[in-house]
Amino acid sequence: MPQSEGDWYVVCLCAQWCGTCREYFDGFMAQQGSGAAVRYCWVDVEDEAHADLLADWEIETFPTLLIAQGQRPVFMGVLPPQLPVLQRLVRSCMVENPAPVGVDAAVQALWTQLQPRLAAHGM
Repeated sequence: MPQSEGDWYVVCLCAQWCGTCREYFDGFMAQQGSGAAVRYCWVDVEDEAHADLLADWEIETFPTLLIAQGQRPVFMGVLPPQLPVLQRLVRSCMVENPAPVGVDAAVQALWTQLQPRLAAHGM
C-alpha cells in the first residue's frame, strides 16, 4: 500500500510472550476497521525480522506505542492496554495536532527505518 505524507500510523511494540500484549492484540488490530484513516501495525520486538532494528531499544513496558503522521513521529510512549485510552490518544493526535511527546532523534531514526518494513508487509 503506498504511503502518503498525511498517512497516520499507530505502531504497537509488543512481545508475543507478554500476556498483556496477547490480550490487547485483537482489540488493537480491530481498530483498523474503525473508520479512521489510520494504519494499525503490530510489531513483535523479539521477532527476528526486526531484531537488527530494535536491538538498541530497551522496551521495558508493554504496550509501547509509536504514532506517526507521514514521516513525522508525534508520540512514543507507554499506554495502558485499554482501547478507550488508545482511541482518545489517536483522536487527539489527529485533531489537535499537539507537540510531539516522547519523540527525539532516536525515535525519528527508528520510524524512518521501520516504515519500509511495514510497507513491505502491506501495512
